[in-house]
Amino acid sequence: MPNHAPTSLTKILATLGPATDKEKALRRLIEDGARAFRLNFSHGDFDSHRKRLEMIRRLSKETGHALAVIGDLQGPKIRVGKLPEEGVLIEAGAEIIFRKNTDALANDDAKILPCTYAPLVEEVQAGHRVLINDGAIRTLAIGTVDLGDGERGLRCTVTVGGLVTTGKGVNLPDSDISAPAITERDWECVEWAVEHGVDYLALSFVRDAEDVQLLQRRLTEMTGSDDSEHNRCNTASAKIPVIAKIEKPQAVENIDSILEATDMLMVARGDLGVEMDLAHVPATQKMLIARAHAYGKPVIVATQMLESMIKSPSPTRAEVSDVANAIYDGADIVMLSGETAVGDHGDLAVDTMRRIAIETERSLLHSPLRQPRISSKLVESRNRLSALAHGAFHIVHDADAKIVAVWSESGDAAQLLSQIGMRVAILAFTTEPRVASRMALFAGVTPILCDAAPEHRSGFDLLVDSHIVFNGLCEPGDRVVVLAGKPLGRAGVVNSMTLHTIGGEDYCEA
Repeated sequence: MPNHAPTSLTKILATLGPATDKEKALRRLIEDGARAFRLNFSHGDFDSHRKRLEMIRRLSKETGHALAVIGDLQGPKIRVGKLPEEGVLIEAGAEIIFRKNTDALANDDAKILPCTYAPLVEEVQAGHRVLINDGAIRTLAIGTVDLGDGERGLRCTVTVGGLVTTGKGVNLPDSDISAPAITERDWECVEWAVEHGVDYLALSFVRDAEDVQLLQRRLTEMTGSDDSEHNRCNTASAKIPVIAKIEKPQAVENIDSILEATDMLMVARGDLGVEMDLAHVPATQKMLIARAHAYGKPVIVATQMLESMIKSPSPTRAEVSDVANAIYDGADIVMLSGETAVGDHGDLAVDTMRRIAIETERSLLHSPLRQPRISSKLVESRNRLSALAHGAFHIVHDADAKIVAVWSESGDAAQLLSQIGMRVAILAFTTEPRVASRMALFAGVTPILCDAAPEHRSGFDLLVDSHIVFNGLCEPGDRVVVLAGKPLGRAGVVNSMTLHTIGGEDYCEA
């Protein structure tokens, strides 16, 4: 039996790329604590994504660690069109003109830049910001201009200049754009993800709940599944959970309705930090995490967490504090992007993040303010599992239990235990491979895939006991909280809790 001892309770999500294409490199990330991996559909082709996915599944079996895979959709990215190879230098105070995606043109009064988004001229109003290259170059729209042949361009004055090159991103933080949240290329990626069994889909540039619901409806059509208890358990056809990426001010304004619709949240600080004042990002991050907790939804914090480690073998002190503070805020998952996808020190980045997480979690475990994270939505619903999770939190604290074990066939019970903010490891047993993979993204949860469920509850206690002893997770005499129901192996039946003593008799049952 493999060693399933958790590394950190906070999960580490690593982005795949050229730097991880060798099996040795990917294996090192797993050994150093990564339990979830991101396929970035903005880069690479389906063949490269397929090879990476197959390698993850193979290494999951070889290492004995359940691993989650997220497919990240690109969304409606607006870019600068084709420019001369040397680029176009624009200076502060100058005027530029954006036009539909054709080659740049000479102009006596202003430089003309092509743009891939044709409705730009109609949808950007005077006074709106037009940002290039992640906001490094900043312009302000001042009106439109006649370019001849019935075409109009968007006139902008440059407030911060720089070199513009082909393909640089364009952000329109003040404009309501009509571009669909999901492009034709995204739909191709969705079909590929369903066909190849990707565990989660991340939706970029979400503006409102309808964007999430559009993807949810298409996934339901593709899999023939819905949100009923029966279909959540039938994981062969279950709908892929959706992660809403919050990177636009409109999404922040609509966060409650988005949380109603989505399965998980990502605080995508890259574009969010471009589209809003950077000074607002820390407070916005805290607010988004708190709202996600209120809805009982896991939350990822992403972008530039250990950015300097793309080239450096050690992070800055500010980056270490950033990762720790995200965990103090309540992030369930912290993400690495370029650090692992193209970086020189991907394994060190994962190891560094793991060590930061462990130290932060240790301080939280002994915090006098330690309280369960209560989802107001679940309290309102009088959810039975939520009540059991709340009770388990207090029993762990009062009895100094070292581990929580649960039979979670569909993953629902494991997610609730995770979301309550349990500061000990959660062993989640299931017979469903896809559920095990998805649970790998839940904070604190170590999924354990079993061939079959024990016939009786006492058999599960013995299974928990033997697994913990064999893997050295506890000492004899330590206490473990065990949750299960009848019959084991069926979803939605968890209804009892036992305080079990390792190597001894059960202490009490609730």
